[in-house]
Amino acid sequence: MKCIDDEIPFEIPQGWEWTRIGNVFIHASGKQQSSNNKAGGTPQKFITTSNLYWGYFVLDNVKVMNFTEEEIRTCSATMGDLLVCEGGAGYGRSAIWNKDYDICLQNHIHRLRPLVDGICEYVYYFMYLQKESNNLASVGTAMPGLSANRLKGLLIPLPPIAEQNRITEKLKEVLPVVDKYDKVQGELNTLNSSLNDVIKKSILQEAIQGKLVPQIIEEGTAKELLAEIRKEKERFVKEGKLKKSVLTDSVIFRGDDNKYFEKIGKTITDITDEIPFEIPATWQWVRLDDICSYIQRGKSPKYSPIKKYPVIAQKCNQWAGFCIDKAQFIDPNSLPSYAEERLLQDGDLMWNSTGLGTLGRMAIYKSALNPYELAVADSHVTVIRPLKAYVLSQYLYYYFASDTVQSVIEDKSAGSTKQKELSTTTVKNYLVPIPPYREQQRIVEKIKTVTSIMRG
Repeated sequence: MKCIDDEIPFEIPQGWEWTRIGNVFIHASGKQQSSNNKAGGTPQKFITTSNLYWGYFVLDNVKVMNFTEEEIRTCSATMGDLLVCEGGAGYGRSAIWNKDYDICLQNHIHRLRPLVDGICEYVYYFMYLQKESNNLASVGTAMPGLSANRLKGLLIPLPPIAEQNRITEKLKEVLPVVDKYDKVQGELNTLNSSLNDVIKKSILQEAIQGKLVPQIIEEGTAKELLAEIRKEKERFVKEGKLKKSVLTDSVIFRGDDNKYFEKIGKTITDITDEIPFEIPATWQWVRLDDICSYIQRGKSPKYSPIKKYPVIAQKCNQWAGFCIDKAQFIDPNSLPSYAEERLLQDGDLMWNSTGLGTLGRMAIYKSALNPYELAVADSHVTVIRPLKAYVLSQYLYYYFASDTVQSVIEDKSAGSTKQKELSTTTVKNYLVPIPPYREQQRIVEKIKTVTSIMRG
């Protein structure tokens, strides 16, 4: 005798009894499938967990294995037996064998033969509802499963047979409606999720084409903004912070024939085919390199278990944001080999630049999310450092997250199918539509407002 109060999940009506499944069924398991079973015995069809589903069987792929007479007797199901999956993703799946012939069983299927007529259907629904409430898994195992002892030890609230029949009839009536509702709700959830994605992509596209917020004359033009950027670069060159080569900017303009041209030095090139869409008159097409102070791949690190200086790898950059928790760390002794410009700064764009599945993902570095002293990027990440007094990192992020960029990211990359790579030269030459600074701010604010409403 022992107290089992902790096992009893709820009160039951008078006339019902708590009992264990092993008290009302005779349990048996099927035969183990192995290469040793090819000889001896008689070939018999047998079913595995791949044939057993909730309430029905799929028998178009039934296998054959040798069974002895004793095994046929002990490892087979007859009409009215309740069969239950033991392990794997489908553990607990149950169905009543309703065929007018016996079938042999593989060892990962439990056979429950009722000691009381008419009890199987009620217990089947009990198993189904246990699955829905996630009460079937064995405790403390890496792989979900339903061992023989666990199954036989399951407590079941048992009503009289007549009441069992009324319950199963009501469940047959109700569960199809629930399943139908569940299917409709799932389709609605999928639709809402995909609709949100479509709307978000549409918002980003409207934003980068100058259609999300109005243009305000008093905010000036991007042409004036680029003139200020050039002055800033000239100052940096004089101070030795930038090389003189940064002053070789391209100038993109529209000709009288409505074609787009790019002037670098004395060379003028028709780039009309490169322009993906029209932009407002106050905006300007520019090469990414012309509005940044630094664009460079990270460096291959020498890793260390010492958690002092994190290395931002591609897995740290997700569309959901920048995550320092996934970073590894460089050997502290290798830090002097990193030039100061390689140390990540607030607002740096980190662009995943190699491999399908990760190529093109981007995040913005935020020192507030880094509890360590500093961080660097590895060689699979391109660091893009805009001139932040003139170009908002968040605006560039939205541009590079848009379909205009992401839909052709593989076409812009080089290499084999699985080793696609965005070269630094390609990144520097990306065309970007730039609005005046204040309009950049209004675009970013508008996108944040609209997307937060969608999430809420």
